[in-house]
Amino acid sequence: MVGSPDFLTGRGQDQSPEFQELESPEGELHLRFHVPSGDEFALPATGIKEVLSPSPDRITPVPNVSPLLLGTLNVRGRVVWVADLGQFLGDGAALNTDRPEVQVIAVEDQDLMLGLAVDRLLEMQWLDVEELQMPTNLPDGVAPFIRGEWVLGPDRFLRLLDQVSILRSARWAA
Repeated sequence: MVGSPDFLTGRGQDQSPEFQELESPEGELHLRFHVPSGDEFALPATGIKEVLSPSPDRITPVPNVSPLLLGTLNVRGRVVWVADLGQFLGDGAALNTDRPEVQVIAVEDQDLMLGLAVDRLLEMQWLDVEELQMPTNLPDGVAPFIRGEWVLGPDRFLRLLDQVSILRSARWAA
């Protein structure tokens, strides 16, 4: 069977129409998610180290640090700070950690890694960065961390975050 010319070229009789032509994705791959307020954001897949779902008791609180930080998480022997992304972006609602798992997106730049705790992960999606628009109604405290936004509908936006700006922010020292 494997030596059959039809097997190697994909021209067998069993070939269904959905396998005859693969669609090539448009744009770049992004991870979509919600923060506690319900606002929707995306991060480019190339900036994500991994996505974790630890139980809240695996995140160790650390005293005398920024209130934006939930604590640290041991990821295969590496200590990773975990932050409430919604609070970092000025969200009024704190992340609910009273649940079986906390969704954490680990982002990395050079040798610096940070876990961004979010309310709900949505999906990986190919998004066309050429369609990004510059937001006009962003609070000043959020603007440095937003690359742009896609308009999803009336009063619905998907905002693209800049993970390097978030990682390098001076807010973590506060």
